[in-house]
Amino acid sequence: MKTKANSNLFAALRAAFPADLGRIAVETDNGLFYSWQDLDRASAMMANLFGALGLEEGARIAVQVEKSVEAMILYLATLRAGYVFLPLNTAYQSAEIEYFIGNAEPAVVVCTRRNAAWVEPIASAAGTRHVFTLDDDRTGTLLELAAQCSDRHEVARKKSGDLAAILYTSGTTGRSKGAMLTHGNLLSNAEVLKDYWGWKKGDVLIHALPIFHVHGLFVALHGALLNGSKMIWLTRFDPKRVIEKLPEATVFMGVPTLYVRLLAEPGLTREAVRNMRLFVAGSAPLLIETFDEWRERTGHTILERYGMSETIMLTSNPYSPAQGERRGGTVGFPLPGVRLRVRDDAGRECTTDEIGSIEVSGPNVFAGYWRMPEKTKEEFTADGFFKTGDVGKIDGRGYVTIVGRSKDLIISGGYNVYPAEIEGYINELPGVAESAVVGVPHPDFGEVGVAIVIAKAGGALDADAIVAELKSKLANFKIPKRCFVVPELPRNTMGKVQKALLREQHKGLFA
Repeated sequence: MKTKANSNLFAALRAAFPADLGRIAVETDNGLFYSWQDLDRASAMMANLFGALGLEEGARIAVQVEKSVEAMILYLATLRAGYVFLPLNTAYQSAEIEYFIGNAEPAVVVCTRRNAAWVEPIASAAGTRHVFTLDDDRTGTLLELAAQCSDRHEVARKKSGDLAAILYTSGTTGRSKGAMLTHGNLLSNAEVLKDYWGWKKGDVLIHALPIFHVHGLFVALHGALLNGSKMIWLTRFDPKRVIEKLPEATVFMGVPTLYVRLLAEPGLTREAVRNMRLFVAGSAPLLIETFDEWRERTGHTILERYGMSETIMLTSNPYSPAQGERRGGTVGFPLPGVRLRVRDDAGRECTTDEIGSIEVSGPNVFAGYWRMPEKTKEEFTADGFFKTGDVGKIDGRGYVTIVGRSKDLIISGGYNVYPAEIEGYINELPGVAESAVVGVPHPDFGEVGVAIVIAKAGGALDADAIVAELKSKLANFKIPKRCFVVPELPRNTMGKVQKALLREQHKGLFA
């Protein structure tokens, strides 16, 4: 009887490693070099460590560490061993981590030594049996224990529909939802992008993104690994360093903020990008000014695409001129295998250039929200399309344009910020009667939050003190850049706060 192929994503990535495992796979910004053999052996050792812990099938491994090659190997080891990877933003503070660990109930938590003192009690209270440390200087208990394990490991057998990762994506009602992504979701999307973006032999990727969300962890990392491509690994984005390495690379991926910062550097010239093949932008809208200035300055046209935690990549501007032009202000065409439609509130499919809600289906669309069956059901149509929550249109040539977002999501520097979550924390502060958080344009981050707060009757509030208090509770990217204490909020006849009016009043703050 023929054995079925292993659908473990790691098996596909490992099969794409070059025949010569001694070749360089990763070059870091502090002068270290990792071979493909290093990635193979180190991921095997970590996978064997996890195997020795006696974890149950489908166990979650939650990770909140700084970016490093070892952190990437930890991700590969989790896949390899057949467990579920749960990446957490390094900016998250105790209240947030307590929610994620309590909700996901991971069997293993990996954090930095600096945070271990407060993470361990949270993990222990949630029933987590194993807490390891990992720092970006190649130290920590995870590496110490993995070093004692064998460097030979047989990849765990997985089916396409088995869970590979959970990515928490806050809901507009405040509480985060865990998007469940399968091995099949991740591999199908990676394979489509490999073809669609023309990955080829000899490509070199500058990896300058964080690895706790879709863009850096799945789109960039999977792209390079599935192509057997070397990565120039930058632990933090530094525009001067990126420009210095551009002549050695062919592919760069970034959020719009990174392109703005690169354009501010005089070293960004046509000579610097002479060997580059592709610049990809996503995670937030790319301003047409940035799109045009980049083309004029470098001779390259940025390829803008569209995706989300629940679906990975959905659409992309064309890579090949034969497929069409890359059009600024659009996110291109639905990717092969993705069905995308725009419907109005009555459920009628919109006509050309008519604005409505974007819905999608395809092999890349997630398996649902972790332990939220009702929410999952609510977010899918009767015929199986996922409601993205984005509003957009499709033109006569098939290009998709995102014109807005349902509810009031703020995308700041590529990160999602949900006003309801921030408002919840503000409203709990002493003396606060009510608050509203809105997004306004910002030249660097694209968009930032502004908080408008009302004091309780007879009370007084200090706007700076409110911001300071939030900084002790929330990730920095969520903190409103300005706070105003006002006597009242604008409301409609139904008593609902008119956030559109607040956005209009404050839109010039950072102009």
